[in-house]
Amino acid sequence: MSTQQQPDGVDRELVDFAVVAEWMDRQGLPGGRIENVAPIGGGTQNVLMRFSRGGEEFVLRRPPRHQRPKSNEVLRREARLLAALADTNVPTPELVAACPDEAVLGGAVFYLMRPIDGFNPGVELPELHTGDASIRYRMGLSAAKALADLGSVDYEAVGLGDYGNKPESFLDRQVSRWLGELETYTRNEGYPGPDIPGIDALTDWLERNRPADWRPGIMHGDCHMSNTMYRYDGPELAAYVDWEMSTIGDPLLDLGWLLATWPNGTALDGLAGAYAAHGGLATAEELIAHYAAHSDRDLSAIDWYVVLACFKLGIVLEGTHARAFAGKAPKEVGDRLHELTLLLFERARGLIA
Repeated sequence: MSTQQQPDGVDRELVDFAVVAEWMDRQGLPGGRIENVAPIGGGTQNVLMRFSRGGEEFVLRRPPRHQRPKSNEVLRREARLLAALADTNVPTPELVAACPDEAVLGGAVFYLMRPIDGFNPGVELPELHTGDASIRYRMGLSAAKALADLGSVDYEAVGLGDYGNKPESFLDRQVSRWLGELETYTRNEGYPGPDIPGIDALTDWLERNRPADWRPGIMHGDCHMSNTMYRYDGPELAAYVDWEMSTIGDPLLDLGWLLATWPNGTALDGLAGAYAAHGGLATAEELIAHYAAHSDRDLSAIDWYVVLACFKLGIVLEGTHARAFAGKAPKEVGDRLHELTLLLFERARGLIA
């Protein structure tokens, strides 16, 4: 049994590295002292800790300290998905091993992955990328191709046949599902209800124009530039990260999501972070064309998917606005996200006009 001591400055209640070390020993992973422990920041609500052991580097991922009801199940699914995609050409974090038993780490499942050799363009751009517009241009194309590759994976062949809930009716239930989510926000004390111009018109348009012919595939579920990592030496995507919203649905919604959050010179550029601060980016039309060049999916209704992405993401962001009224989120954050909701719905209205 390992005699690993807890690294200084690391909350044992959050990650007990003595337990992690013993679990790693049982998995036959490299032994020795756990060293160089450092938290990894970012937009995720999950906990990420980088460390070294036995001459190798690892990243531990577990749910947040204050878990939501499905936090553990979300991480179990994410680990399962990464394992399934390991032998495909989809750029994902490399899974090392997963612990689906929440009892091991005091109520939290976790998994280990390899550190990604790359940067998050939502946070920073290295000098190479800021100084070369052609690299920034090709970064967008690389993101689009990765989504096309993901949508081309045979999800049943990689063992994800039961990963989604009735995928054949995924599109049918999207509008009602998210209108229902919006309705739950009224439970937040003080929230006056959604003040979102055009929501009824968008609802009607989405229902009347829903594509009839499509085929299910793997979805990331939250595709924007802040959920990517890029190589330091060029424009290639190193990995899509944060797969918590993954499912089996219509992969074209991932492309719609990327387009809905693509920089366009408005406050929505904040969704792309630092990447949006520089010019030379591919246009939405070029992203669509590049996806089409690497996919056999019918993109004739792509505007519908962009509108649905704006609709869905806008409702997701409005949730923080509602919670801010009840003191469950900072008011300034709630106000800022509400403004983004309004801009997303404005972008959607422009597409159906």
